[in-house]
Amino acid sequence: MTATLRRVDILTAARAEALFCAPVCCDEPIDRAAADQLIRTQAQLRGCRGCAETVALEYGDHPLEAAARMAWALATVRTHYRRKAA
Repeated sequence: MTATLRRVDILTAARAEALFCAPVCCDEPIDRAAADQLIRTQAQLRGCRGCAETVALEYGDHPLEAAARMAWALATVRTHYRRKAA
């Protein structure tokens, strides 16, 4: 299995970490409004550092599940928050 590394900007990473922490099942896609609310709620509850700490703990305790959840969170963020070309 070959891993593909992609550069992630800081805002995308912060959104994905917040979404990763949200109490939502990653088996189903969510719309932009739901993503906005989940990200906002987790950012307010935990802060950026708290979200990052939770992600790190999950990777330490459950690395395979955490990797799958982060892949979902990143895909969701990239879908709903596409950056416009300069």
